[in-house]
Amino acid sequence: MGEKKMLVAGSANLDFVVRAAHVPAPGETVLGRELQLFPGGKGANQAVAAARAGGADVRMLVALGDDAFASQLEAPLRDAGIDASIVRVAGSASGSAFICIADDGENSITVAPGANLHLAPEHLPSLEGVSHLLMQLEIPLASVQAYAQAARKAGVKVVLNAAPAQALPRGLLDSIDVLIVNEGELAALAGAHGDASLPVQCEAVGVACVVVTLGPRGALLWRRDQPSIEQPAFPVEVVDTTGAGDVFCGVLTVELAGGAKLETAMRRAAAASALACTKLGAQSGTPTRVELERFLDGRIG
Repeated sequence: MGEKKMLVAGSANLDFVVRAAHVPAPGETVLGRELQLFPGGKGANQAVAAARAGGADVRMLVALGDDAFASQLEAPLRDAGIDASIVRVAGSASGSAFICIADDGENSITVAPGANLHLAPEHLPSLEGVSHLLMQLEIPLASVQAYAQAARKAGVKVVLNAAPAQALPRGLLDSIDVLIVNEGELAALAGAHGDASLPVQCEAVGVACVVVTLGPRGALLWRRDQPSIEQPAFPVEVVDTTGAGDVFCGVLTVELAGGAKLETAMRRAAAASALACTKLGAQSGTPTRVELERFLDGRIG
């Protein structure tokens, strides 16, 4: 893997997962089944997905609390071979998420950020040798913008998964090379154009390259002044969609860091995301490079 490196700056959460017949409606109490704990958080999920997919060395910047959960979040990063720069936050709980998974695979998630909110601009490690920086929005927005602008100055490509959805300052948008969003996140960023076609919404955001994940319909690659490209989804038997979007983001970025073209990176990311839906757990369901190659062998799409 040598000199090819990517850095993920983002969150780590311990996921408390319960399965139920359906996701509760507002005000509804649903009787679930067994409770399981999994390491998660968009940043950590994406870093683990990238590391398992291979193609580049993966580093991560993450903040953890001084509670018993911290070691449960750190161990999977180490096991995946990720070089982690960990900010230890005294007196803070590590991030956590409470997830209900319906029998049809859909989910409902509530996040308690904890230590993730303490990741500050000054915590960014050296970008020497890094080709791509991947981020999400479960850490402070000011830090995301500071990291993106520092990366842009250093000649590092910036990939942002704009989730959870929120308004983004122009200074951040101007520093992004590839924006990854789902349909809801895209509509929020497109503002007044949120009801228009996907290409019109992408144009309205003001980033030159936008990847829109479309769930069971696949993904769309939009680039300014170029025809849009559709990547079909790979059909699988869905067990758990939690973290599937994170797998897509991690694999897409590590493929780019490894030198792949965007179209190739999209296909491999879509395949990895589909595979992740066949297993329980945001990180435990992440496919290895061998599993991904085996899945893609002979497939068209």
